[in-house]
Amino acid sequence: PDPVPDGTLRIHGVVEPVRSHPVAAPRLTGTPFQLVIVRLIKGGSRVKRGDLLVEFDRSAQIKAARDREYEYKDLLAQIEKKKADQLVDKAQRQSDFAIAGNALRRAELDLKGIELLPAVNAEKNEQTLQEARAKVAQLKKTNDLKDRAATADLRILEIQRDRAKNAWDHATRNAARMRITSPMDGLVVLKSIWKQGTMGEVQEGEEVRSGIPILEVVDPSTMRVRANVNQADATRLAPGAPVRVTLDSYPARPFPGKVEYVSPVAITSSLSQRVRTFLAVFSVDGTDEHLLPD
Repeated sequence: PDPVPDGTLRIHGVVEPVRSHPVAAPRLTGTPFQLVIVRLIKGGSRVKRGDLLVEFDRSAQIKAARDREYEYKDLLAQIEKKKADQLVDKAQRQSDFAIAGNALRRAELDLKGIELLPAVNAEKNEQTLQEARAKVAQLKKTNDLKDRAATADLRILEIQRDRAKNAWDHATRNAARMRITSPMDGLVVLKSIWKQGTMGEVQEGEEVRSGIPILEVVDPSTMRVRANVNQADATRLAPGAPVRVTLDSYPARPFPGKVEYVSPVAITSSLSQRVRTFLAVFSVDGTDEHLLPD
């Protein structure tokens, strides 16, 4: 770059896209699964929005989703059976309560004109009335307890049903995330990861961990350069100043550009606490097939 007329400042940076979308191995909810790549697009391929980028073996996720679906449907059937059983039990209890109520009313009627009855009959009718009242009170109390117990039993099954539905939804989403498509038009750039003691790109058939970066879809029409500038040179950069960008692999292909951004906050160097650098971003005018990320 040559941002000032009285001197040349040389800065080394990395080419990166202005617009891009990183793709990583999905992070699954619930029990961890082995992520085996069954289909992977080749690096450098041009893709359209919706094109398949990478697909993982999802047989385990599909099986988990079906198992959770069966559990959910089984709980639905249990809830319907429980409701039917409770309706039958409630109807029987209401019938018993009605019979006890009729017996109470008969006992109350039998007690009328008790002064005209023999003492033995009068005492017997009084005892019958007390027993009828106790029976009605007992059935009312029992019915209230059984109603609360039935509500609790049904609520337990409903909670289990909701949990099974959530587990089914999670497993279904996990299965859907095994197939990743491109959200934009662009160029595929495969990422290098650490595997077997060396850096390399992932391949079809390999097993990867959740969250591992696999590739990036970039828009090659607009690129920029990101660089760390020494604190001694940062004051010579000003946003809007013109620059000339050259590539290490193609030094004969210069590209015009300008300073887009200089960070106001310095970063401490990893080599020395006394040395600090500032992040600078340079835009690149035009497009070229040789302008690729990294």
